[in-house]
Amino acid sequence: MAADVLLSSTDTVAALSFSPRVPAVVLIVTLIAACGHAVWNAIAHWVPDKLVSITLVNAGGSLCAIPLVLWAAPPDTRSWIYLGASVILHIAYNVLLMASYRLGDLSQTYPLARGTSPLVVTVAAALLFSETPRGGQIAGVLLISIGLACLVFWGQRKNPSRPSAIGAAVVTGVMIAAYTTVDGIGVRESGSVLGYIGWLMLLEGLAVPLYALGRRRGRLWSDLRPVWHIGLIGGVLSFVAYGLILWAQTRGALADIAALRESSIIVGALIGTFVFGERFGTARVAATVAVVAGIGTLYLA
Repeated sequence: MAADVLLSSTDTVAALSFSPRVPAVVLIVTLIAACGHAVWNAIAHWVPDKLVSITLVNAGGSLCAIPLVLWAAPPDTRSWIYLGASVILHIAYNVLLMASYRLGDLSQTYPLARGTSPLVVTVAAALLFSETPRGGQIAGVLLISIGLACLVFWGQRKNPSRPSAIGAAVVTGVMIAAYTTVDGIGVRESGSVLGYIGWLMLLEGLAVPLYALGRRRGRLWSDLRPVWHIGLIGGVLSFVAYGLILWAQTRGALADIAALRESSIIVGALIGTFVFGERFGTARVAATVAVVAGIGTLYLA
């Protein structure tokens, strides 16, 4: 059985890597998901208490997942190993995301986290699987590296205490790369996209609220009450955004979907500037453009 799963997974990875460019409807859905992702991250950043914000986002996602768990066909047993791994990776991602938004500005930490993910995937593939990068991939890696370096040096120049925010954002990007790859395989193995989405969002969405309940106890509701409606909206957006991405991963190549999804970097940077009043500046403009151009070159050239 294990050998069958491994062989099936190998075939799935090959399909994800070499399928044609995404159809127009998948392109549109992925871009909509990218916008939704940037908005819910902005909501999570806006709420001052990061444990409260991530608790509400996760709770909202879990509530949305319940109808799918009840009525959609359950995922095939072959996908549960990926689903379980993804739940663990998403929990780690949520913890790191809270740290990133507590320590840094949205327009710095968000592009760092999102831009690190495709960079990690490319380097890991070359080191672990001896996949020789194409010319476009090498150019993309260089562009992303330049963009990330601009963000790092901008943060260091403006605030010497910023390395902690940079570290949290970079490790968050590693978690994004990990769960994106795992889910790309798992959702294809599931045989039920809606079932996979429902179980994933339900299970990974319970961890942070349960932790918050144990830590805050009787104070939790009073902490949640002033912002519960905004936080739950963030949860709905999170559910819809990642659900659309999982659906898109069954219709197009994982690399293409991952690249298109990172267009959320532009939306996140603009929200940081115009909503939170974070100074964009020449360095951030150059960094954001370089990271987005690098992602496009890396996967779509």
